Amino acid sequence: MFCCLRTVRRLCLDKILLQCVLQARTLSGADAINALRPFYFAVHPDFFGQHPKEREVNENSLKRLNGYLENLQKPGFRSLKPTQLTFYVRETEPNSSNVQESFSASGFRAVSFTLRTRDLLSTVLDILNSCSLSTEHIQSLNVNSQPHKEAKSTVNRPIKWDKTYYSFTGFKDPEEELEQAQRVETTLISWLDDNGASAVKKLKKSLPLRKELERLKFELCNELQLSDIRWQRSWGIAHRCSQLHSLARLVQQRPEVLKNVKGRTVVFTDRSGMSAAGHIMLGTMDVHHHWTKIFERLPNYYKLQKRLLFLEDRISELLGGIQVIYIEELQPLLTLEEYYETLNSFYNKLRDSRLPFHPRSLRGLQMILESDRYAPSLHEFGHFMIPTVCDPAALQWFIFAKAQEARENLKRKEEMMITEKELIDTSTEKFSLDRLYKEPSVSSAQMIDCCKRLLEESLPYLQGMHLCISHFYSVLQDGDLCIPWNWKN
Repeated sequence: MFCCLRTVRRLCLDKILLQCVLQARTLSGADAINALRPFYFAVHPDFFGQHPKEREVNENSLKRLNGYLENLQKPGFRSLKPTQLTFYVRETEPNSSNVQESFSASGFRAVSFTLRTRDLLSTVLDILNSCSLSTEHIQSLNVNSQPHKEAKSTVNRPIKWDKTYYSFTGFKDPEEELEQAQRVETTLISWLDDNGASAVKKLKKSLPLRKELERLKFELCNELQLSDIRWQRSWGIAHRCSQLHSLARLVQQRPEVLKNVKGRTVVFTDRSGMSAAGHIMLGTMDVHHHWTKIFERLPNYYKLQKRLLFLEDRISELLGGIQVIYIEELQPLLTLEEYYETLNSFYNKLRDSRLPFHPRSLRGLQMILESDRYAPSLHEFGHFMIPTVCDPAALQWFIFAKAQEARENLKRKEEMMITEKELIDTSTEKFSLDRLYKEPSVSSAQMIDCCKRLLEESLPYLQGMHLCISHFYSVLQDGDLCIPWNWKN
């Protein structure tokens, strides 16, 4: 017994000494942010403004990463579950072999990695190495950029504490915790048990602002006779209220400049102008002076929109009656001017090629134009995705070969949309949800599968909540619960 106590005492002293050594080379929170600057520059959502899918993935992953970094800095925090993250990176350099990597349709590199580290320095290094970013600048922070290697050279063996140490002291064995976390997947019930109370607290706190947001939106839509007010990004309730207050002040100060907005949709986004879909875009970083100019230019935008619609009709005639559409959820955010140039270039190319399409032979079919593709394809929803640089002869052959499949996909899409709406309504009613919605990157098929499985469960935790179907678990700042569409139970 005495020998065992002496062994445990020695292990305790060893651990204290090791912690002192490690402490000398840990980063502060501010240092970590500075060290991650190249990473933030490579994945920042603002640089993906024209690519909504990639932008959304990066926004969500950054939220989870920030939560991981915050937990690392909490005093006495010992238990940390492995966190898998995916980012779209603007660089296209080759990546390390231990990181899953693929490319999106827009050409950005998708990098997936799992964080299992327990200190800021190791976490920063793992993130930078996973994204193939340099770690040389960390040396200027007066810390060792290779903590794992130095530990090996100092102790000359992997640190593995004797099990008696944990039994005697009551501390948790980090290796055992990590193994358990890797073996056991997060389940919906367990996650709701752990996070339900936090979500309820945040939701209650946000209720006054939510009511204020609804009031402001209703009053502005009614006063300006707007069709709708939307937000391109998932800003918090307080941020949205601030934007509506800003618009309301402009209405009071310059009511004459907003006389041409009747029937239109206003979208708060990253830049001002008119979108390809015909919506009025108000940049959230712009001042009233910039917004005023946009409202004054509306008559000119409307004229350009008529020319754009004419171009779409002309392209449709040249392609046998196929309808040219623009889908906000799937296509890059383009201004009206950018989209017009794309259409005009494609129209001139088609007109010169004189493709022999029979008039109205493709009526009922749909297509979208994309500038970041090189080969035509058919979407699961039935619309053709046509590159602006596509060879006319190859385009003709592809449309003829896929026309019947496209019609079947369009019919299936209509049926799927009806099923999806019915399941959303049924789920909302069964669980007494205040709101059930999905992120744009979640397909109808995924939403249908998710709702069907939810309806088989008894989930009293969801009563009165806002539930978002996503790709990960998270509690948003205003209390919305995010769960992955393929949740496990």
